[in-house]
Amino acid sequence: MTVKRRPGRRPGSADTRGEILTAARRVFAEKGFDKATVRGIAREAEVDPALVHHYFDTKEGMFAAAMQLPINPQEIIPILLEGPREEIGVRLVRLILRVTASEETRAPVLALLRSAMSNDQAIAMIREFFTSALLYQVADRLEVPHLRIEAAFSQMLGIVMARYVLKLEPLASADHDELVELLAPTIQRYFTG
Repeated sequence: MTVKRRPGRRPGSADTRGEILTAARRVFAEKGFDKATVRGIAREAEVDPALVHHYFDTKEGMFAAAMQLPINPQEIIPILLEGPREEIGVRLVRLILRVTASEETRAPVLALLRSAMSNDQAIAMIREFFTSALLYQVADRLEVPHLRIEAAFSQMLGIVMARYVLKLEPLASADHDELVELLAPTIQRYFTG
């Protein structure tokens, strides 16, 4: 005789969200960002896919939470796209500087980058996430070639590495406004030619 489960909260652990995150980390590590699915993560966590969507609206949001990233594409993309196109360089530079300004938000980003430098699987997962969930979404909406947005991103990634990993001076201690003034025109060129 098969017993049909009733809808509602499942019996067992009260930390369903935590169990989903644990399952998501395993699935993302095994399959990468592109091949991981909400259904697969739900199956791994032994929950209904609707419950996964309840906690993490999208796969991108779940990845950001699972990897403890301080950025969620659903929040970042509108910030970059709202406002005049000729100010996207300023918005992007300010956003990256703001996200990396505090140790709390910078640490997960740097940990992920360090993992990517020594682990092929980590680099594939990070590349898939940043390109599919963030960069190409912005590029396609702005009708900018993918190469241009990758160049802008790589330049900002270099700034983050030089500022917080290598701690190059005077870059490491430069004021945000000074860096925006210096970097935004170059970043803007990638978007407007």
